[in-house]
Amino acid sequence: MKLMPGVLLAVALAYCALYVSHSSWVQPWGISASLLAIVGGMLIGNTIYHRMAPVCHAGVDFSKQKILRLAIILFGLRLTLQDVASVGITAVLIDATVICTTFGLTIWLGRKWFGLDRHSIILIGSGCSICGAAAVMATESLIKARTEKVTMAVATVVVFGTLAMFIYPLLYPLILKYWGVSEFSFGIFTGSTIHEVAQVVAAGNAIGEHAADTAVISKMIRVLMLAPFLLALSTWQLREQNGNQNENDLPRNAQITIPWFAVGFMLMAVINSLHILPAPLVQSVIYADDVMMTTAMAALGLTSHVSAFRKAGIKPLLLAALMFGWLVIGGGMINAGFNLLLR
Repeated sequence: MKLMPGVLLAVALAYCALYVSHSSWVQPWGISASLLAIVGGMLIGNTIYHRMAPVCHAGVDFSKQKILRLAIILFGLRLTLQDVASVGITAVLIDATVICTTFGLTIWLGRKWFGLDRHSIILIGSGCSICGAAAVMATESLIKARTEKVTMAVATVVVFGTLAMFIYPLLYPLILKYWGVSEFSFGIFTGSTIHEVAQVVAAGNAIGEHAADTAVISKMIRVLMLAPFLLALSTWQLREQNGNQNENDLPRNAQITIPWFAVGFMLMAVINSLHILPAPLVQSVIYADDVMMTTAMAALGLTSHVSAFRKAGIKPLLLAALMFGWLVIGGGMINAGFNLLLR
């Protein structure tokens, strides 16, 4: 029963965010419920939440950990292996290359140029590389980062993903004019480089129906790569912690932390690919998953304090800005290169 007040508070914020995000005056802008939940949570968290914290903290903490992991598992029901096949091997290779280069570049720049702490770099890198806020939250479940670092990473994803949502539709006529890129190819570029699923949908719809369909599938392939990314991250962390980065074998007493929620995520995708679940049930579960993911975001907002952002400074935002530039320019070069190579 001690969890109930905090969970109910986070769920109430989540439903408010979902309601506003689906309203006619917000939906065209592609503003996600996750963003609204975090903002709403932060407004309460930095004003009156300290009075409720003694009663609500346990439930809020449960929401941003346990409920989040269940939401990530159920997120797999949005994907099918048939979706991957429909866009071909080119999109898979492009997505994998974008993820690896973006995450690797974030790690290098974060360490060498900005001197940021390990957790901030990893969280920003995962958000830029894979699927925005959902990837940040999934990564946080693995590395156990502090709340303010998670919120900062989510904020950078939201800021630059929203910017991309408006820039990409403006880019398409220019790229079409000078390079003759099809809607199909530009859709893959959009899905492989924009941060959030909602932002990809908004940008794709602004370009055209064919671009939107391809962009969403390309983005879903990136989302599908979240599970192997988390497994690889767990192994990498272990090697660094044991000082064996240059050795082929892990120490005998080493134990890799398996993110079981990532395995569950993949299992849900496979089950959905088999089409053994009734479509209405899948849609109901997806809606419940939206509520749970938004609940976790609201809980994150409730425990985020403005003072922590001031302490973090401008460096995380600058790193995310550079990675946004890389996704647009470098991601475009990766897309063009694979299209030429596999034509």
